[in-house]
Amino acid sequence: MNSLWPLLITLIYVAIAMMIGLRARGGQASRANMNSLEEWGVAGRSMGPVTLYLLIAAGSVSAYTFMGAPGWAYSKGVAVFYVAIYLAYLALIAWYFGPKVWQFGAEFGHVTQASAIADRYQSPALGALASLVMAVGSIAYAVLQTVGSAYILFVMSGGIIPVWLGVVLVLASIAVYLYASGQRAIGRTNAFQGVLMLVVAWTVGLWAVHSATGGLSFSAVFERIQSEHAAFLTLPGASGDMSFSFWTTSIIVSMFSFMPPVWTQWMSASSARTIRRSATWLPTYYVVILPMVIVGFIGIYSLPDLARADTVALEYAMQHLPVVLVGLLGAGTLAASMSSSEPFIHSVSLSLSKDVLQPLLKLSNATTGRLARLMILPIMALVIAPLAIAEPGSLVMILLVGLGFASQVLPAFIGMFFWPRASRLGVMAGIVAGFLVTVAFTTLWPHPLGIHAGFWGLIINLPIFVGVSLVTPATQADVVERFFRIAAPRGLTRLGKKAAP
Repeated sequence: MNSLWPLLITLIYVAIAMMIGLRARGGQASRANMNSLEEWGVAGRSMGPVTLYLLIAAGSVSAYTFMGAPGWAYSKGVAVFYVAIYLAYLALIAWYFGPKVWQFGAEFGHVTQASAIADRYQSPALGALASLVMAVGSIAYAVLQTVGSAYILFVMSGGIIPVWLGVVLVLASIAVYLYASGQRAIGRTNAFQGVLMLVVAWTVGLWAVHSATGGLSFSAVFERIQSEHAAFLTLPGASGDMSFSFWTTSIIVSMFSFMPPVWTQWMSASSARTIRRSATWLPTYYVVILPMVIVGFIGIYSLPDLARADTVALEYAMQHLPVVLVGLLGAGTLAASMSSSEPFIHSVSLSLSKDVLQPLLKLSNATTGRLARLMILPIMALVIAPLAIAEPGSLVMILLVGLGFASQVLPAFIGMFFWPRASRLGVMAGIVAGFLVTVAFTTLWPHPLGIHAGFWGLIINLPIFVGVSLVTPATQADVVERFFRIAAPRGLTRLGKKAAP
């Protein structure tokens, strides 16, 4: 395809996203307060249900919707449907925990996940540890999205824009409006990106099905796969590398990863009721993944010799779809990538400033707010950009590695929502042990017995957390009661008395 229209449409999308992000600062009052942690970090806790719905939905449905998920369908088959289980769980988590997290933030002044952890256990050191561990998972996720974004520009330009330059262009455009408008920019751009992704995914998916089968029924695709490539419809897949144990433990690890941007999104809502309404609507958006997965299955028999599985949707579109649809697919894929990289870059910058540097350097809130905005630049330039340019592994595998590290903070949340006896030292011991095991089983002995490294980390992490908590002092009773009055209002406190409703 020699037309410049796909690249032009994709670049027009980038320009629109930048304009929306810059305009998200709002009125003079909002612009004046943008250096505050409350305003830049959680949008002044002002987002309504529709914006929050699209923010959470577009943020969780990312580059793997248009690249990673079709790529897994193409290379592994039905293993890709782990995503459906994972996303269904995210909606349940948002419905149950989101309102509680919002109330923590509103009543106790939290603006980050790690600041809530530090408050619950009365330990800035534990908050800093949680922030650093979560930063590993968040940066992995941001790298995933940036790789996807850069590859879109590479393909849409016919190779004129190399991957390294695509990385620079995407991160630079995000940096401009993220610095200017913070969480408000993320909310506004994600709302636009979310609508664009939904329309593009179904338009491209249905057009691809029609071009491959002559109709609009997905069943025709699976019938052909069953007759010609049946191994793709069962685990471990045609390549034999997706065992039942790895598939299952990948789902479990994903389910137990409370990623920081989601926490920040909950705290940006205008009320607890807003979160519950948005979470109730979330499953209606996640159908966006289905048509793109079908494109991946079509590629199994239409594009049998692809060098890179993650590009199957783009390659099929460029060979079989009209030029305008190819351009819209490029814009939609770039929207998916940017809508997810923005919140992860934002959350890492916000948390490292608030939860690591502020207590370490004894900074004021005003100084910390300015630092959080500035931190996005070195994070992008010195960490995310070099890793993205190196293109480490497949997109979905990068995601799973990141979630493996993030899941090691699970003990902190168990103690926040379910177990009052959890202690600061117990949580620390569990996180450190789980993190070290996850590092070892990711790098030195990858996924022993076909079980996800993050799951091995949890196997070691949780017993140590419980054991150390039982033999070390618990957090002060008044702090625990303050949290559990919100987390378990019906009396799940084991404090000897029922919490106030």
